Amino acid sequence: MTTLNRRAAPSALDDFSAVIDAFAEETFMLLKTLASPSKILGEVEQMRVLLVDANAAEATDPLRAATLRARASRVGLR
Repeated sequence: MTTLNRRAAPSALDDFSAVIDAFAEETFMLLKTLASPSKILGEVEQMRVLLVDANAAEATDPLRAATLRARASRVGLR
């Protein structure tokens, strides 16, 4: 009797393949980002403006501040 479980081997290969695929996708996204940093910088600036506005509105209009923070959290996801 062997110590290897024949059913576990394909699962391990599937897991390894998923890890390699995720690593390749993350690497591609990093290279894409490094190739066009102005897009990322624009998104960060947009988030900063929304958060500054949210902080200014917090005392007088908490609902608007929450809305602005929610918008800021979604910048770049589109």
